[in-house]
Amino acid sequence: MSLKNKSATIGKWLFRWRSYLPLIFIAVIIPALLNYSYLFDSHVYDLIWGMFCFAISLFGLWIRCYTIGYTPKGTSGRNTKKQRADSLNTTGIYSITRNPLYLGNFFIVLGITMLLRVWWIYILYVLVFWLYYGRIIQIEESYLSNKYGKIFKDYVHRTPVFIPHLRLWQPTVLSFSFKKALKREYPSLFGIISAFTVLECAKDSAVKGSVVIDPVWMVIFSFGLLAYITLRILKKKTRLLRVKRQQVNP
Repeated sequence: MSLKNKSATIGKWLFRWRSYLPLIFIAVIIPALLNYSYLFDSHVYDLIWGMFCFAISLFGLWIRCYTIGYTPKGTSGRNTKKQRADSLNTTGIYSITRNPLYLGNFFIVLGITMLLRVWWIYILYVLVFWLYYGRIIQIEESYLSNKYGKIFKDYVHRTPVFIPHLRLWQPTVLSFSFKKALKREYPSLFGIISAFTVLECAKDSAVKGSVVIDPVWMVIFSFGLLAYITLRILKKKTRLLRVKRQQVNP
């Protein structure tokens, strides 16, 4: 197998399992927790730091919601078994970065890794993220290049692969679909809340030397769980979150 074909095979495998592979960071987080101590030896300051990290993850979620709310059906999906792009997104947030969803993912996981305040975890995360998503982006863009040819090549030439270039902004002609963003990303919100709740309780337990349930995060988790159950019922049992094909603004 040639190096190019091998790279493509790895990229396809990573694309299919991209939602689960970040779980390998659990193996890194556990040893970091064993040596954890409160920021300035204060639970209050540590809680403030946790909220700051939580805001960073929510910022990443906002990027994902903004992206999804402005994209037409058949693009920017969670499909894992095969590529799909019924149209090419080149305006709105896609005019300043070619991979806004992965940019959102970066901030989501960055907030979680920052929670532990271990410098080498930050470096490891950035390296793994770039290697991991770099392969995925490679296989995705190969598919788009084959499908859209010169149009996509021109788009690639003017638009950065990851870090946004704000001066390139081009407004989109689509209207924002709150239902689509909510329907697609409510599991992500609950996943973020769950991760922070588990890690915060684990941190407290590591410092105290016994099992500790952080009341602040348990309240947040309870509201998150209620929202998740409610939205899942609305999605599965009603038509309230059904999204019509987006219309172009006049």
